Amino acid sequence: MPKITAARVIVTCPGRNFVTLKIETSDGVHGVGDATLNGRELAVASYLADHVIPCLIGRDAHQIEDIWQYLYKGAYWRRGPVTMAAIAAVDMALWDIKAKIAGLPLYQLLGGACRTGVMVYGHANGATVEETLENAQAYAEKGYKAIRLQSGVPGLKGVYGVSKDKFFYEPADGDLPTESLWSTEKYLRSAPALFEAARDKLGWDLHLLHDVHHRLTPIEAGRLGKDLEPYRPFWMEDAVPAENQASFRLIRQHTTTPLAVGEIFNSIWDCKQLIEEQLIDYIRATVVHAGGITHLRKIASFADLHHVRTGCHGATDLSPVCMAAALHFDLSIPNFGIQEYMRHTEATDAVFPHAYSFADGMLHPGEAIGLGVDIDEAEAAKHPYKRAYLPIARREDGSMHDW
Repeated sequence: MPKITAARVIVTCPGRNFVTLKIETSDGVHGVGDATLNGRELAVASYLADHVIPCLIGRDAHQIEDIWQYLYKGAYWRRGPVTMAAIAAVDMALWDIKAKIAGLPLYQLLGGACRTGVMVYGHANGATVEETLENAQAYAEKGYKAIRLQSGVPGLKGVYGVSKDKFFYEPADGDLPTESLWSTEKYLRSAPALFEAARDKLGWDLHLLHDVHHRLTPIEAGRLGKDLEPYRPFWMEDAVPAENQASFRLIRQHTTTPLAVGEIFNSIWDCKQLIEEQLIDYIRATVVHAGGITHLRKIASFADLHHVRTGCHGATDLSPVCMAAALHFDLSIPNFGIQEYMRHTEATDAVFPHAYSFADGMLHPGEAIGLGVDIDEAEAAKHPYKRAYLPIARREDGSMHDW
């Protein structure tokens, strides 16, 4: 059996910060896992280096479930984004090792492919509706079948989801958090107009998505969902902060617009009520933030019983290691819905060479053994860590709001 002989944390910043765990075994096989937590990267790096790695040395690398339970239950202080991102990195690396030893791409060990590819959505945004729709048209011409629409709000500056570079969006933008102003009233007037214009210009064959990014109360979300219904959005994402899962009951009472949530969830307990009561249509938990492939498979199986599909978060704060893991997961589960896909920069792709590829609106993890992704440590060393924070939002009266 392959024993874990060494493990180390690699922090690199090829345009944005990534935390990667590399585990080595007695038979010479290594695996990699993503441990990135946007804006709090060094907390996870320390958790791994100071608390997790010493507990891994000498363990059987094949015992993935047991090691997962050991790290989760053995810490006593369960859950939370730092803990679960660290566990996820170990989990990904061990699955990578197991699949490499088996000589198979990981999705084959997860039960084989349930589909020919993974439908993804791109991010179209602009300062104005017209600019957003021009960008959306460019995505459609690249073959995307699903596109997220985010547009500037008249009267507001620095709105979430609108970036200078229309194909590479990175919100973590400052050595200290930048601040923006928010007005729910102005936003609720502009979002339906965006989708009305989008259907007029783009037609009805494209899936159109929208991210509210936790900005509304339940009744406000219900109103927006109802206003969007005529334009048949694929989903309305993160309509409200979801700590209070029961708040989605009120949204459900007022709209049939599909609801998606979960990118900041880190365990099945964060979405248990949402799934059991069928208050959402898509669960967006990620491989890295929800404890790895082992735990995300449990969430997906539970969701499948309740007609909830997956729609995993896939922003650029997830490294190509996590994207590869997500694609193997997506390909193998029966209730896959869609996968977010924000392309990485050339510098990031050079640090993380990978086998996955895009064609006809879909990604495929490829047929390389394991995850099909690795880290070039020499290339990573060229990009030292650079502190960066996610922004914050304030209402126009100066009070704090959810970003």
